[in-house]
Amino acid sequence: MWLGLYRVVTGLLEPAVPTILRGRAKRGKEDPVRIGERFGCPTLPRPAGDLIWLHGVSVGESQSLLPLVAALGEARADLKILVTSGTRASAELLAKRLPQGIIYQYAPVDTPGAVRRFLDHWRPKVGVFVESELWPNLILSAQSRGVRLVLASARMTAKSAGGWSRLPSVARRLLRAFDRVLPQEAATAGRLANLGADIGPLANLKRVGAPLTWNPDELQSLKAATGGRAVILASNTHPGEDA
Repeated sequence: MWLGLYRVVTGLLEPAVPTILRGRAKRGKEDPVRIGERFGCPTLPRPAGDLIWLHGVSVGESQSLLPLVAALGEARADLKILVTSGTRASAELLAKRLPQGIIYQYAPVDTPGAVRRFLDHWRPKVGVFVESELWPNLILSAQSRGVRLVLASARMTAKSAGGWSRLPSVARRLLRAFDRVLPQEAATAGRLANLGADIGPLANLKRVGAPLTWNPDELQSLKAATGGRAVILASNTHPGEDA
């Protein structure tokens, strides 16, 4: 019932999405040139052959996909790979770091029409979602078309698990749509199992692949400034957290 209601409500709200996204574009939160991709309207053709779709919502999740992209390219040179994300920062990162020949598009918003247009065009064989992307229309529509789904490097906090536990049938339905659920660590595995997921091996994509790139001159400057002392880095913090 709840998933049906969600579909109806998001369908009714769909006519307002262009206005919302244009407002976000004015604030710099959407790419005004590529807003159509958020409606599920592609800006690139679909290549012939089997296509695998990888999705990460933002910078960290998108960056963790890069080793997987490389591994898939080595294992299946004939495979076509589509990568999607939802933020401008992640799009800019992927534009610089994705290998040549890999397709990038913004992910569609989770309305029935946008999802339908996206899946009609790209027709993926497999979809890999990273960390905690549980969009009902996107997941269930893909499953209904026979797309094999994986939730990789899955992460769920105690707070999020508590929220999902208030709608246990919804959580179970969404998690059971995935053929494989690969949690980052044991705590997440327990939370997802309690919500009905069929848990596979632990896998954290952020701990595989090549080291991140760095600027050699800046590194030497920092080493000189710290004088060999141990360094703790807190990055991507929010107001109040440093104190």
